[in-house]
Amino acid sequence: MSGVRTPRLRADYTAAARYLRRRELAMWGVVRLLAPPPFQPHALAGATLLAFTDDICDRGAASGRVKRFDAWAGRVESALDSGTSNHPLLRAYLHSARVRGLPRGWADTYLAGTRIDLEFPGFADEDDYQRYVATLTWPGLMLSTGLTPHLVPDQDFASSCRLVADGLQRVDFLTDLAEDLRGGRLTLPLADLDRHGVSRADLEAGRSTPAVGALVSETAGRARASLIAAQRTVGEVPDAYRPVVRSLLGLYHHRLDKVRALGAAVTRRPVRDDPLACLGLLARSRHGGGAYEPAPARV
Repeated sequence: MSGVRTPRLRADYTAAARYLRRRELAMWGVVRLLAPPPFQPHALAGATLLAFTDDICDRGAASGRVKRFDAWAGRVESALDSGTSNHPLLRAYLHSARVRGLPRGWADTYLAGTRIDLEFPGFADEDDYQRYVATLTWPGLMLSTGLTPHLVPDQDFASSCRLVADGLQRVDFLTDLAEDLRGGRLTLPLADLDRHGVSRADLEAGRSTPAVGALVSETAGRARASLIAAQRTVGEVPDAYRPVVRSLLGLYHHRLDKVRALGAAVTRRPVRDDPLACLGLLARSRHGGGAYEPAPARV
């Protein structure tokens, strides 16, 4: 790992990289191919902490998830208090957060939001959804993206990342809608369903009605608007870091294109990435391309 000197830290960052490579090969590949070498350990450490925490919450019997998460959260909080840990992934993250000057508050907020999410209550309206992004998605994103060097004040860069978080979360809810519904989790605000005359039963049954299509289209449109507004983050980081930002935004635009192509069918099957399209996106992002170009809407 470039820029990591001590043997133990190198081993810690290597463990983080291996975990992310097994768990999120695409994310690992983006970092390894596009991020400046000195920054790669930090990007991998932040992303791995998120992935590991997600796995703690998602694996095993639902009845034990809160207990497992509380044990892990206690371990993270102890590491943040003391500045050290006997867990290699935590040691790597602590070092990156210290070197990059990331405030602890992002980790504390993320842990609190994740604890609430374990017993996900759904969203009554847009305000409920925005609170979710503010207490879970945004701080989670900052644990990795917040480590990136930036050319604007911290609060301005964090505000831009808030737009990224909103766009990414809406896209994730759409691409995972079918799987979430099968698991009894409705991630679209009830007020949106009511406005379009859609019932939860319509979504769970996978009905391809014009109303369901309009609901999906409206949600996708909001996601697109946030991702387009978040394009400003590209100009807020040094040149060497822009390919990573372009590729992240481009990947989610690609996923939105697939959502719009499926329309109401996203209630029946999850959205998967097109590997060849993703490879093309990586190549374009490296050379300054990858900007959003709208695909024909079919919703």
